Amino acid sequence: MIKEFLEAGKVVGTHGIKGAVRFQPWSDEPDFLKGIKTVYLADKTPVNIVSVKPHGNIAIIEFENVNSIEDAEKLRNKTVLVKRSDAKIPEGRYFIEEIIGSKVFDEKSGELLGILSDVSPTGANDVWHIKKDGKEYLIPAIESVIVSVDIENEKVIINPLEGIFDEN
Repeated sequence: MIKEFLEAGKVVGTHGIKGAVRFQPWSDEPDFLKGIKTVYLADKTPVNIVSVKPHGNIAIIEFENVNSIEDAEKLRNKTVLVKRSDAKIPEGRYFIEEIIGSKVFDEKSGELLGILSDVSPTGANDVWHIKKDGKEYLIPAIESVIVSVDIENEKVIINPLEGIFDEN
């Protein structure tokens, strides 16, 4: 489901004494917020970005009107949202929260395999949790398995690995 606001990550700490924060992005790139001028806190309060600098697997962000370590500390553990219209993501990519709740279908048979209920990052690839009739099935989110993702229609088509959905 396409949403107006999406979770981009979380402020995990302060950086220095002038108000910069350490930001853990929930995307493939630590500098995902580069080019976005305004982000939002969970209560939809807008916060303007002054700068974003990648720093390993996190980003260092300076926000407008956050000028001290005390100001920055108030943002610790806050989730940062972006407007979907501001998010520049490559074609064929999506936000995890937009695919949760999608119906998952088998490419060959067209059978409904279940509902995508969660996504777990594992390092090499994400693992998708698919629930049906009280059971949970885990599938690797890899190119050979994921055929298509249709966010607008909440529909995912997969080519499941042999045996994953077999009844035992």
